[in-house]
Amino acid sequence: MHIAFLTPEYPHSKTLPSGGLGTSVKNLVSALIAEEIKVSVFVYGQKNQEVIKEDNVEIHLIKNKKYKFLRWFFYRKYIEEYCNSIIKRESIDLIEAADWTGITAFMNFKIPLVIRFHGSDTYFCHLENRKQKIKNFWFEKLAINRGQAFIAPTKFAGEISKKLFKIREKEIKIIHYGINLRNFENQIPHQFEKNLILYIGTLIRKKGVLELPEIFSKVRNDFPSAKLILIGADSFDIKTGSKSTWELMKNLFNEDDLKHVHYLGKIPYDEIQNYIRKANVCIFPTFAETLGMVTIESMAMQKAVVNSNIGWAQELIVDEESGYLVHPSSHDLYSNRIIQLLKNNSLCLEIGKKARIRVELKFDINKLVKENIEFYRKITNQKR
Repeated sequence: MHIAFLTPEYPHSKTLPSGGLGTSVKNLVSALIAEEIKVSVFVYGQKNQEVIKEDNVEIHLIKNKKYKFLRWFFYRKYIEEYCNSIIKRESIDLIEAADWTGITAFMNFKIPLVIRFHGSDTYFCHLENRKQKIKNFWFEKLAINRGQAFIAPTKFAGEISKKLFKIREKEIKIIHYGINLRNFENQIPHQFEKNLILYIGTLIRKKGVLELPEIFSKVRNDFPSAKLILIGADSFDIKTGSKSTWELMKNLFNEDDLKHVHYLGKIPYDEIQNYIRKANVCIFPTFAETLGMVTIESMAMQKAVVNSNIGWAQELIVDEESGYLVHPSSHDLYSNRIIQLLKNNSLCLEIGKKARIRVELKFDINKLVKENIEFYRKITNQKR
């Protein structure tokens, strides 16, 4: 079997910066290769046109093209033509695409198209209670209509997407994102920097970062030496029009708290693990997510996590056992959970140990890849 992925993100030195979507795709690709499944990856929106052959994967970088008018149509048709030429040449059996922006709207493939709900604009606008542009919904709806089947990383994301796009007859398979547990080992969980709180993720409103100034202030009332490290790219704020969410955050911290906040920006992926190891507590107060790769990566490294409690998160963590689930706007409870962990090293270690067990049970890519393969075979067999 030969599987292809059409994606806007894929971690590689020659691609544009990638986030959780790209990481989840690469984790799955690596696991498929280990199971002797042939894989091709189409990464669109790139600076250059290039084909890279690496680790038994053929990566096609599809250059971002400009058109005088109707770019949204002609660029999609260009991607379609390019993919179909490779599909025919390489005898690809199935192609999987992300739901974001409805990239497969107007595309026709002669093989089954599976769409994975990494998180559409429609989905995020719904969770944020934010008005969506009509054309964005239209593109995503057209793309959904062309999919033969769907995969969602959580039951919550699948059910919301099914409702929003009115999917009735086609199957939505729930398969969690996974990680290679060997890449997320922490042999010294008892060694960490006391009172160091770590956030990893884009600085964007939907990730709950604007809640952090008040939460951190409450933590420092009990732990004046507490330090907050933020890792991730800065971003435009859709509500205020600010070019920098970090600038908005700085204005919300009081002067003394800000002295204990260190924003590192986006750093190389392989360096992030060093900060996870050093952290006393990891926090992810997001309002909108489909699963949260960095949450399970932190859990795998035996870290006590205080996470959002919204929908999808309840499929990641057993509250008060393998982590804590708190609504991002509940500042008192959120800060109290952090304080509870900072006060008790034994509690941190116990929760971290159970977090690792939870990830081994639910998010081991070497187990999950078999579910993906079984689903791909089912869809390709239906086509024959």
